[in-house]
Amino acid sequence: MPWLIVILGYFVGSIPTACIAGHLRKGRNILEMGDGNMGAANTFRQLGAKTGIAVGIIDAGKGALAILIAQTTNLPQVAIMLTGVAVVAGHNWSAFIGFRGGRGESTTIGVLLALITQPMLILLGPTLVTLLIKRNVTIASCILFIPLPLLCWFMGVPGVLIGFSIGLPCLVGVTDFVKRRQLARTSGAGSA
Repeated sequence: MPWLIVILGYFVGSIPTACIAGHLRKGRNILEMGDGNMGAANTFRQLGAKTGIAVGIIDAGKGALAILIAQTTNLPQVAIMLTGVAVVAGHNWSAFIGFRGGRGESTTIGVLLALITQPMLILLGPTLVTLLIKRNVTIASCILFIPLPLLCWFMGVPGVLIGFSIGLPCLVGVTDFVKRRQLARTSGAGSA
């Protein structure tokens, strides 16, 4: 049973929200627009603020939904966290679009909101203010993810979830690094 929920989490994450939005709004594939990323930031830049925000909210909803499903089936905490990893992996490497996808930031936010709600809600305010002022997702993510483990510790969150609050954002960072390198290689090959 736990593996079925983890696999379901992967497929929930694989729903290509930004691709659907691209086809509905402009009849184009978001993977062929901007930086080729299937995420809220690229959608925001290519399809407009309303569509980008909607995609970000839905992607966060995918993460929260997967966790809520896992929690309602009374899975052990480890299986719930594996479901969280699976939903982010599904978003980053979607089975529905050739194992391409986004970086998983919004989906990670949804997962962590469902698992460690109070610390996330406390940090979301400063994160959103930073995003509005700086208009830089990377800086806003740092405001959210860097102090999160310390705030979790201060609020008495169990150690395993503190570790998870470090590890899952690291998956976002590694995915971002890999995708940027791939983009740089592709751009370099195209100009050579």
